Parts: sequence; structure tokens; C-alpha cells
Amino acid sequence: MNQPAQQQEVPGTQRAMDPVPDCGEASYQGSGKLTDKVAVITGGDSGIGRAVAIAYAREGADVVISYLSEDEDAEDTARLVAEAGRKALVVSGDISQPDHCRDIVARTVREFGRVDVLVSNAAYQMSHTDIQDVTDGEWQHTFATNVSAMFYLVKAALPHMRPGSSIIGSTSVNSDMPSPDLAPYAATKAAVANFCASLAQMLGPRGIRVNSVAPGPIWTPLIPSTMPPEKVEQFGDDTPLGRPGQPAELAGAYVLLASDEGSYMSGARIAVTGGRPIL
Repeated sequence: MNQPAQQQEVPGTQRAMDPVPDCGEASYQGSGKLTDKVAVITGGDSGIGRAVAIAYAREGADVVISYLSEDEDAEDTARLVAEAGRKALVVSGDISQPDHCRDIVARTVREFGRVDVLVSNAAYQMSHTDIQDVTDGEWQHTFATNVSAMFYLVKAALPHMRPGSSIIGSTSVNSDMPSPDLAPYAATKAAVANFCASLAQMLGPRGIRVNSVAPGPIWTPLIPSTMPPEKVEQFGDDTPLGRPGQPAELAGAYVLLASDEGSYMSGARIAVTGGRPIL
């Protein structure tokens, strides 16, 4: 069944979506896989980030929820983390700014003393059918948000990560099968996948694992806030499974990569694409 045609202003909010995405609020059951770990999640207020925050908290982790300006969504996620019996630290601000990335880590360390898991998930995209419509500023902002922010966060977090820690980047099926309407976004997601592969080799001797998850079309606020309504209505129809994925359907991959069950997984990229292949 198609979702209704709809549109929001960037960055979009989960509360305004129809239907509201399933982030595992009523379904995810933890089993102690991340007991007493400290996880930083960018874009943790909604969509995939919220699903990961819920799963991590129910697996026993304290969670830092980084987000731009969607206060009500972030408060909802923090409440769900607290209901799981874990601490939530909520940090708003623009991760395209290097100083803010460093501040996220500094606040995490002041509150919890370390970083065990870093999930670089927040991203910006906008749909354009003509490259002439992509301004210099939008191109720079897309790379600053999607790629440079991960660089700043990793550099800031590494001094506070111990052997056994994990870094996870959110890439995309677009890194291998780029949509022409999302050219800047697709280019950044290929860069994230490549950066994760480099870091896995660089940080392996320190006992720090680096992996990425490549989502396909997932129903998050990014979709109605960056695509025209007719595209939103058809979103996910062209996958082999014939529908968009829900954020909750990615949570298990992020848990695996953060947990000791993934202790020999580094340099991997997990595809959660509804059947679309990645290279």
C-alpha cells in the first residue's frame, strides 16, 4: 500500500508523517547485548536514528541523541530511552559545523566518561532533476553534513574509545546505485562507505571496529521533506519487496555491529535494501 502524497519543510518531523514510521517503539525486545555501553547517535531524534536509539537503550546502553532542531521528536526519543531504564543526553545543533561535532563528544565525555559506539547517521539530501538547480551552497552543505561531520566526530571521539569500541556509518543503496535526482547525496554516501573502509584498516590495530549500514528506501522524515509529493507516494514501490522499509527493520543491523556478537566484523557493509543489490 502506498503512503499518501505529502510534503514537509526541511528537516521534517516524524510526528507529522502519515503513516508515522515504525521505529520499534512497540516491538523491539532487548537482551543485554550492549549493557552499560555509551552510544552517540547523530540524527537520533527520528527515523533510523530513533530506531537505533530505542534498540540500543533496550539492549542496555546509555544514548546521546544528536539532532538539528526537531525538539519534540528528540524529546520523544529521550523519553523512550528513559523508559528503557537508560540515560539519554539530548544535544541539538548543526553537525555541519566542526565545533558542534567536537562539542557533542565533549558533552558525552563529561556526562559518561567515554564513547563506546559512534553512529554517524544524520544526513541531508534534496531532490533535483537538473544539476543546474544544485547551488554551490547546497553542494557544500550536503558534504559538510554527510561526510565532514563524520570526520570531525571520529577525530573527537577516538581519544575516548577503548579496544572493543565500534564506529558505524550510515551509507545508502545510492552509494552503488545512485539516483540521478539525488546526485550530491549519493556522492556523499559513496564517500562515507569508502571512509569507513579506510578507517576499519587504520583502527583495527587499536581494537576499534568500523562498519557501515547501507539502507534502501526507508520511511523517515527525510523523504517527505526532500522529495516532491508524487515521489513520496510511490516511494519504495520499485524494490523487489515492493514497499519502503521501516526504521525498525534496520535496528538489528546496528545492534549487531555495536555488540560483541560482531567482534570480528570490521570493514563490512550491511545492505538493508528490500532486495536492491549493492556492489
